[in-house]
Amino acid sequence: MNTLSRKQKEIIDFLQQNQHVFTYPPTLDELCAALGLKSRGSLHRLIQGLIETDLIEPLDRKHPGIRLTEKARKIARETTQMPNSLRYVGIIAAGKPIEAIEDERFMSIPDEIKTEKPCYVLKVKGDSMIEEGIYDGDWVVIEQRCHARNGEIVVALVDKAEATLKFIEQYPHETLLIPANSKMEAMRYHPTQVEIQGVLVGQMRSYRSH
Repeated sequence: MNTLSRKQKEIIDFLQQNQHVFTYPPTLDELCAALGLKSRGSLHRLIQGLIETDLIEPLDRKHPGIRLTEKARKIARETTQMPNSLRYVGIIAAGKPIEAIEDERFMSIPDEIKTEKPCYVLKVKGDSMIEEGIYDGDWVVIEQRCHARNGEIVVALVDKAEATLKFIEQYPHETLLIPANSKMEAMRYHPTQVEIQGVLVGQMRSYRSH
């Protein structure tokens, strides 16, 4: 599933973790509500991409929901064979935004620093969050979601190209991405430029010399 976007992975994760909850496979409207998406059209485009990769399949007209294919369920079974593991998907900038890099593999993560919701791991690059105790080379555990409260530390995708780890403040006319480094200033964007991809829930550090 390395070629999927994060939004598509979020859909797959949701279907995997909730397949026993729904009496019938969920409809697009139910997925929109569950994932906090406002645009049914955007979700439809994501779903079409997943159908093309043979990871989900639509049901007939009498049952308008979608479900995982056998291919997707096989991937899920292989993943669950690695207890306490999360996807490591690359580097996140704690400084100026850098290109979002995905290098997907798995890392063992203690239950205490993740949540029951879908999470993934990123490695920090930069020093803009050092006053919050987040240093270059640390690993951060991110709960995958597209919304956050003001004051939370988020993974923000800027202009659909560059990712950064910052405090977020959201207003109708402006979104601020705020560093935890008194030598740096907040980055200001129009709300349409910033997409929240997750919220910080855990952190790890290695003290081994390299």
